[in-house]
Amino acid sequence: MPGTEYSIAAGDYTAVITARGGALRELRHKGRDLVVAFGADGTIPDYRGVICAPWPNRLADGTYTYAGRTFEAAINEPERGSALHGLATGRLWIVRQPSPDEVVLDCRVAAGEAYPGELDLSVAYRLTEDGLVSTVRAANVGGVPAPYGVCPHPYLVAGPSGLDEWSLELPAADFLEVTQDRLLPVGMRSVDGHEFDFRAARRLGPVKIDHAFTGINRGADGRARVRVQDPAGTGVELEWGAEWPWVQIHTADKPVGPDRLGLAVEPMTCPPDAFNSGTDVVHLQPGQAHCAEWTIRALG
Repeated sequence: MPGTEYSIAAGDYTAVITARGGALRELRHKGRDLVVAFGADGTIPDYRGVICAPWPNRLADGTYTYAGRTFEAAINEPERGSALHGLATGRLWIVRQPSPDEVVLDCRVAAGEAYPGELDLSVAYRLTEDGLVSTVRAANVGGVPAPYGVCPHPYLVAGPSGLDEWSLELPAADFLEVTQDRLLPVGMRSVDGHEFDFRAARRLGPVKIDHAFTGINRGADGRARVRVQDPAGTGVELEWGAEWPWVQIHTADKPVGPDRLGLAVEPMTCPPDAFNSGTDVVHLQPGQAHCAEWTIRALG
């Protein structure tokens, strides 16, 4: 779509960023896909690469109460009765400051029936010789406090083998159990003895995951890293900081259509349905801003 996407490059990396949803459309290293790409036109499949704000994941029934007021968002996941991934994913973001290796996009979330505050969102994508460094910022430019949560939504690609053959290293001790029908929170569980224990890298196999994980083990630098590797020797790593205490992992299972094309790895500031549970919600005061950063790089 003319005027809505921008190519950037640095070292052996190239990326295509689209104004649609502020999304990462392509990321390649030496010509190899590191994320599941999508076309230049039309609807973005499965929210690939978008920025999910001002809440990530599911909001049950699209309703919540904040500061004594009830808000209602449109249901965009009718089969589960949820408002999914916030208010900015279907928007055309405004591109500014494009350069050969970086592009910044902006989006305004206005106050209304679905949300109490007014946010200026921006996302910066910068390619370096070490990978794609991305930063999302939200500033409360309204006059009242506002709840906030965010996540990026890339589907990682380890290499040419099918997802079942990839190995996953996920440094998380706990996961949020969810209902089978609506994938809404039930309670926390340890990964000890569970098929979701990937603290030591091992083959994914046929396991199906669409869950939020926490209790994340970080390195001495305070960073967490998820690694996905292909038997051919290639792989991809997603690294993030302490601003994200959660990460959603999804094996991209589809009852109809292309199945298990990539592994969604989504650092999250809060878990699913957080606007109702209150867990880890960021409360942005007027004039306050929140920033969070993540990096995707090739392995092998």
